[in-house]
Amino acid sequence: MSQGTGAAALSGYTPFDPTAPNTPERVTFVLKARNVDQLKGMVSAGMPGGFMSVSDFARAYGQPSIVIGLIRAYLGSFGIQSQAMPNNLVIQTTGTAGQYNNAFQIVQQNFRIPSAPSHDGHPGHGPMVVHGSTRDPVVPTALSHVILSILGLSNYPTQQSESIGLADGQQAAPSSAPPYLPSDFASQYNLTPVQHAGGTGAGRTIGIVTLASVKPDVVAQFWSGLAGLSGAQASAGRITPVNVDGGAGTASDAVGSDETALDVEQSGALAPDAKVRVYQAPNTDAGFVDGFFQAASENSADTVSASWGSSETILKVLEDIGAQDVNYAASFDEAFLELAAQGQSTFLSSGDSGAYPASRDLGSTDRSAGNPDDSPWVTSSGGTTLPGLLNVHGTMINIPAERTWGWDYLWGPRSAANGVPEIAYAESHVVGGGGGYSSIEPMPDYQRQVHADAFSAVEYLTPIAFSSDFGGDPNSGLSFSFQLPWDWAFNPAPATTTGHSQGRATPDLAANADPETGYALLYTFGDSADPNAPPSVEQFGGTSFVAPQLNGAAAVIDSALGRRVGLWNPAIYRFATQRNSPFTPLGVSGTSNDNLYYTGTPGALYNAGSSGLGTPDLAKLAADFAASTSHH
Repeated sequence: MSQGTGAAALSGYTPFDPTAPNTPERVTFVLKARNVDQLKGMVSAGMPGGFMSVSDFARAYGQPSIVIGLIRAYLGSFGIQSQAMPNNLVIQTTGTAGQYNNAFQIVQQNFRIPSAPSHDGHPGHGPMVVHGSTRDPVVPTALSHVILSILGLSNYPTQQSESIGLADGQQAAPSSAPPYLPSDFASQYNLTPVQHAGGTGAGRTIGIVTLASVKPDVVAQFWSGLAGLSGAQASAGRITPVNVDGGAGTASDAVGSDETALDVEQSGALAPDAKVRVYQAPNTDAGFVDGFFQAASENSADTVSASWGSSETILKVLEDIGAQDVNYAASFDEAFLELAAQGQSTFLSSGDSGAYPASRDLGSTDRSAGNPDDSPWVTSSGGTTLPGLLNVHGTMINIPAERTWGWDYLWGPRSAANGVPEIAYAESHVVGGGGGYSSIEPMPDYQRQVHADAFSAVEYLTPIAFSSDFGGDPNSGLSFSFQLPWDWAFNPAPATTTGHSQGRATPDLAANADPETGYALLYTFGDSADPNAPPSVEQFGGTSFVAPQLNGAAAVIDSALGRRVGLWNPAIYRFATQRNSPFTPLGVSGTSNDNLYYTGTPGALYNAGSSGLGTPDLAKLAADFAASTSHH
């Protein structure tokens, strides 16, 4: 059967020697959920029978213990150690490369991965040596029919952080501008009344799934200094790191610990009496999936968020060449369905490359949705730009009203200021709130009720230069059966067009994410060079902020109501169709409200790709949840 992420990238490189047989490895088996259609129906209906315990979930939807025992016995015959999660859907194993080679009839090898340049405020990385197999693992037929995916046979990093710095490498905001703080989010989106009414997060636990380790002392400095908290609310003791699959290694800006810092800073400041569990996993396909399964199997986090992701395009490429398990996305879905069945709200960032996430992780100009926020069983969190007069490196730009985040508003003014062609500036600043239509996940019923299949668009960037060779390079050594675009044709003033699509539409809702109207982030930037450097405040943005902010808001609402709300999506789409909706749709059409492709549609309740249902009034939303008949 096929394996998880890694071999696609690996197949473009030449191995230089076999992986040492004694190399320690962690491999995860995700098993097929039973009665999955019933499970999806229950979650879609808002779990009308009540939220489930982990043991109830395992009995209803996990694999029987005898099946798990057979798999563990097979692995044990090769010396591989294993343990099953309480949900009876995941078996985590540890062993050596040699043991896995023998168990799966593969040969793992070492590959050199070249350096990656820095981008959008994130450091790149130097050359890496990773291991993996370009052949699929083989397991006995009697066991393979219950295995959904085998993940972890490569340690190739699979996901990217969804935070982003200011345009043109600007390091600090002008004195007249932000950075904003969590309290500004609470004010902007009317969470403050819920906080004042007792929604402090007391008795609630926030879960952060991340691929880089946290520095609790830095977070505590943010809470006490910038967020103005004190006492237990500002204590690093609120934070419990949970190492998944051995953990994410030493905290460092170079691997994305600034992402983890902002996730905990933002969510924990909004719900100052909540505890925070940080599920720190290695940046591998197994690590990311296991992080969510760990949060589900513990069932202690009432709300969960993550701000890492990839494009659907790269997943399709990986699948096409046999390097990505075709059930990789379904593995996330199983974790998210369990979280939802147990009443754990989950929020994922929609990305920071507008409608073109593959431009960041693959180099293709393909238009697609991101993963795993494309799952119907999570709340995809998109981005906006706040109104005001922005000073971007001395270029003054007026944003008259809150709009979908897309840096097309910078392209003309900044290219003129820099003396470069607008197309050159545009292609180097493909930045905005992620969103679009999934080609993997079908549109859920809750989106059909708001006619999410219809969209409006402004095509600045038309994908061209289609090729079946990786990067358009026929000498790359990696090709696939379908063609992808690798360049754009540019139209600086596109007309508005309309269309329809049947895939899952993202995002579900949106809030301020533009770095130019962004938030304060306290972190030890550059700590890879100087581990003792003191933390500094920078202005960052990205949908990376929106997901943890909604995570914190959910903990506030849960504490105010005295119960878990669960997956937001089935309820919020219903609320949006009622009078006095808690959402303000961003329905302006054209080039003043877009994510570089999708724009608003006047009168629409939902705007695919740009802002979803729109921006929330969180006090209204809390009242709607309080009045909802779906009490648990």
